[in-house]
Amino acid sequence: MTTTTPALSQDQLKTLVGQAALQYVVPGEIVGVGTGSTVNKFIDALATIKGQILGAVSSSLASTERLKAIGVPVFDANEVQSLSVYIDGADEIDAKGYMVKGGGAALTREKIVAALAGQFICIADESKLVDALGAFPLPVEVIPMAAAQIQRRFEAMGGQASIRLSGADGQPLVTDNGQHILDVRGLQIREPLAFESTVNQWPGVVTVGVFAHQKASVCLLGTASGVRTLKF
Repeated sequence: MTTTTPALSQDQLKTLVGQAALQYVVPGEIVGVGTGSTVNKFIDALATIKGQILGAVSSSLASTERLKAIGVPVFDANEVQSLSVYIDGADEIDAKGYMVKGGGAALTREKIVAALAGQFICIADESKLVDALGAFPLPVEVIPMAAAQIQRRFEAMGGQASIRLSGADGQPLVTDNGQHILDVRGLQIREPLAFESTVNQWPGVVTVGVFAHQKASVCLLGTASGVRTLKF
């Protein structure tokens, strides 16, 4: 009789990579912690070694609350000169370690914390690995008064941009920074570095969700056969 091992669910893959990321946490230091469902699994795993670290710098209010709940001290980014590692998820990652991030609306703070870190450790399930960025709607944090003109700029590029709405009341979602998010569909981002640099220059753009200048150093990818490590 042949027995087959049931496929791991997406949630189980997230748990695997969250636990695997512990090997990159440097004892006695402060770790950078991102935002999202996969990072929540990392925070759960971090609880098992919390006595070995000084604390964390967090990229969102949600992650800060979760870290404090497990007893990890949270430092303001302004209190820290540098971090050895920043651990966060991605909505898409390509073969060079370039990413699209911001599905959880924390992209600006994620990029700020990533810029402090010597290494960006991306944790993701294998569905996030893509040949070219852009299938996932690109998040762009914008100052509200500039939203319409930024929408028109993306339309000129062949994209369709729409304001992200809050699920609660149908009003525009407001980020932790008090701004709005445009989600841009229909783009293929073949030159992520140039694209990020260009869009960041548009007046009213706070942050574009392409992480090319702050790309991943390592990606821990959850697959059916275990955690696959990609180095860039």
